[in-house]
Amino acid sequence: MPVMTLPTGCTLAYDDLGTGCPLVLLHAFPLDRTMWQPQHPLSDRCRLLAVDLPGFGDSPTAPFTIDGVADAIATWMAELRITPAVVGGLSMGGYVALALARRHPDKLRGLILADTRAGADDPATQNQRNQSIALVTQKGTAALFAGLLPKILSDRTCAEKPQLVEHLKAMAARQPAAAVAAALAALRDRPDATPGLAAIAVPTLVLVGEHDAITPPLIAANLAAQIRTSRLVHIPGAGHLANVENPDAFNAALRSFLGELTG
Repeated sequence: MPVMTLPTGCTLAYDDLGTGCPLVLLHAFPLDRTMWQPQHPLSDRCRLLAVDLPGFGDSPTAPFTIDGVADAIATWMAELRITPAVVGGLSMGGYVALALARRHPDKLRGLILADTRAGADDPATQNQRNQSIALVTQKGTAALFAGLLPKILSDRTCAEKPQLVEHLKAMAARQPAAAVAAALAALRDRPDATPGLAAIAVPTLVLVGEHDAITPPLIAANLAAQIRTSRLVHIPGAGHLANVENPDAFNAALRSFLGELTG
């Protein structure tokens, strides 16, 4: 597991597999880079880099805003000399990817937006974030994630893949409560990315789980419609964590996209 300390003092841990076109993957909340293990087989056709965002996984806690994390990822990519790269993010990772596209478009060769949205939180959602901050502060990340699970995973996944459910619970439980609370505040306060969608000029793949209850297919369709270089793919049987719920379909979509970019 490589670890890099940036000139700003932020330290990021990451996986670095394979060779070829760089593919940077940014994880969902409240998980870490190991959620991308089902995508490791893609390293046979690209250089796959999955990074722990600040405070998650093996990356130490650091100040956390969506724009600030995007800046840190841009610096990390520059230090590794992997620009331009294909950057993909799921949910929270998608927010960071959109901020990267807005603030550092020169770093991108392509963009993958999975189970995410461009809009900022509305007041009701902001209030839910505040309640979640109180819950994780009082009872820890495991308690928070237990309440999120019915919304995150499809009914099919919950019924047919109990080992995956337990794996995700364990992954969430090891994330520090303070880091999770800081990320919740960052999600609550993130800027609206919608005005920047029309400026995205790189090929973009929008992915969404067929049964995603958090960022439903209609949200994904609206996101794709505002990015002129995008195409939309639905992942059958999956909820909000499409990459782990149906990795075969998710990986097939990424392989096709990478093939179009690299020939």
